[in-house]
Amino acid sequence: MASFYIPLTGLSSDATALNTIANNLSNLNTTGYKDQSVNFSDFFYQQIGQTGSGNPIQQGSGVQTADIASNFTQGNVNTTGTASNMAIDGNGFFVLSSGNGNNVYTRNGNFTMNSTGGLVSQDGLSVMGYPATNGVVNTNAPLTALTIPVGQVEPPAATTSIAMTANLNSTAAVGTMVPSQITLYDSLGQSHVATINYTKTGTNTWSYSISLPAGDQTGSGTSTNTTGTLTFNSSGDLVTPAANVTGISFTGLADGAANLSFNWNLYNGSGGNSTLTQVDAASAVTATNQNGFASGEYQSFTVNSDGTVIASFSNGQQQAVGQVALASVTNDQGLKLLGNGEYATTLASGTAVAAASGTAGMGTIQGGSLEQSNVNISSEFSNLIIAQRAFEANSKAVTTFDNVAQDTIDMVH
Repeated sequence: MASFYIPLTGLSSDATALNTIANNLSNLNTTGYKDQSVNFSDFFYQQIGQTGSGNPIQQGSGVQTADIASNFTQGNVNTTGTASNMAIDGNGFFVLSSGNGNNVYTRNGNFTMNSTGGLVSQDGLSVMGYPATNGVVNTNAPLTALTIPVGQVEPPAATTSIAMTANLNSTAAVGTMVPSQITLYDSLGQSHVATINYTKTGTNTWSYSISLPAGDQTGSGTSTNTTGTLTFNSSGDLVTPAANVTGISFTGLADGAANLSFNWNLYNGSGGNSTLTQVDAASAVTATNQNGFASGEYQSFTVNSDGTVIASFSNGQQQAVGQVALASVTNDQGLKLLGNGEYATTLASGTAVAAASGTAGMGTIQGGSLEQSNVNISSEFSNLIIAQRAFEANSKAVTTFDNVAQDTIDMVH
């Protein structure tokens, strides 16, 4: 009988609403969870007659669940201090792969590292991103599983350029020597404390010589372009050499490293001003700089707002080892929920398109943070009361129709 069927459809729909609300409340503290709401629509109608003016008289058949929509507005972001945790500020999903070529998507950035340093989700899926080679990220390359270089050693880099900021006292007597030191690194990462001696040879004129400590070179070792003359004008500016000194070299290093060859940058890049001056002030070296370093072991990593994963090493160096990718779809509501905060694309959602954080409409990434559930407990309790009242009303309708049916049967008997 329709009188029973109609309220039963209401009970079924109300049960769906209650289950959805219960699911929302149970996921109140689930990282990245998106609140869901149930929308109803009426069933088909049966025409049982028409009015004298020809208007159809139609009787409804109840209610049905039209859809269960996810609310993709952003939840609050809380700082955790854990490097592997990430939150998206804005649009997009993290890309995860199970290794079979099929990607899934999530807002849950509660990532960790596996035994090989791979960045993975809580259920072991690899976090995908753009690869980096020698510290340079290639956003045009296919996505790959991101790996942290745990336990790895960064190889050393030999010094190829040096710079020194210094003043030589213009009133110093001829023959005055001003010593300075700078640490250089060879191809094996061995440090060499080189000495640069400045000696005044005349008015506005100084000589320089660069040397390594005794024993750092073998007996057959040679030195090239390690001496020269510095000439200053009446304003104390360096005029000779007029360009950076190139081709400085030390050969025959005692530790067996390759020849130590480097340039001396006497002029900086902004306006070509010299880093050496000669004015009436005490001679002093205020800064030295060189680009070599020793080998270093991995220590930690951080994630920048653009998703770049930066590894830090014990030698003070930092290097990009990858960049976390984000993805978006045309229709978020078309995504299929898989559990664990993960989604799969469908024909309704459209194909996911990956891009770097902060580009192509994607949000930015907050490292050391997690996005919380966007469930509003006050709204859920209000919805719970409404759904409960609707369920009770439909239950009452069933009871009423049952009484009417019983009374009808009693009348027959």
